[in-house]
Amino acid sequence: MFENIRADLRAHGGDWGAQGFWVLLVYRFGRWRYGVRPALLRKLFSILYKILFKFVQIITGVELPCEVVIGRNFVIDHFGGIVISGYARFGDDCRIRNGVVVGLKNVSEPIAPVFGNNVDIGTGAKVLGNIRIGNNVVIGANAVVLVDVPDNALAVGVPATIKLRNPTEAAQCTVE
Repeated sequence: MFENIRADLRAHGGDWGAQGFWVLLVYRFGRWRYGVRPALLRKLFSILYKILFKFVQIITGVELPCEVVIGRNFVIDHFGGIVISGYARFGDDCRIRNGVVVGLKNVSEPIAPVFGNNVDIGTGAKVLGNIRIGNNVVIGANAVVLVDVPDNALAVGVPATIKLRNPTEAAQCTVE
């Protein structure tokens, strides 16, 4: 847990005041508590996690449940209005901004998107459903992504259209 917290702090530029770091701190604690033995102690930590989760959700406007699987160097660049389904999965080096929703397309189908490595999600984007987002993908601001996005691509618009990029361009481009 502590190695992940150190990495999260580095990913947020060493800023202890970054609200994205606070969210990840509570997230890491929530994941860690699953391995605590004995069960009574785990239950106490679970109560503490639920209180911290709600507090951080109210203060930052970010909902990142501990059931989400995230890779290394996950960055919450700007806080506020971020909702991530507990079914979502993120690879390494992903960045997410304010107003982003990652979740279910239909309540009857509890499957959320799976993200590859080096995915940059722009402000206000909505990524919904049983889809896969490839590696080195940029999702533009306010895009609504409902289909798979291949590696080295850009997804923009409502509904999102997919534009392939060459790998060198993909490595240099980020959305702000």
